[in-house]
Amino acid sequence: MGWLWAIIVGFVLGLIAKAVIPGKQHLPLWLATICGMVGAVAGNALARGFGVEATSGIDWSRHIFQLIAAIVIVFFVDMLYTTMKRNKERSERA
Repeated sequence: MGWLWAIIVGFVLGLIAKAVIPGKQHLPLWLATICGMVGAVAGNALARGFGVEATSGIDWSRHIFQLIAAIVIVFFVDMLYTTMKRNKERSERA
């Protein structure tokens, strides 16, 4: 059940990150989901580093760390994905 929640949270974080970043992202949905999952893990680690372990109720501060991490990761992975895709197209033309 933990993996199912990780995929769902990663999917939602990836979609939100793609919506927040200005411009068009060329990242496929499956890769945005993986970036969201990595962002959730990184956000949890950052929250723990800042002293946000667990709170009663909804842990908004931890979710904000997760979202910010997902946005940063989606942004950089999209840049890398777009660059690799362009280089592949150029090499196929030559």
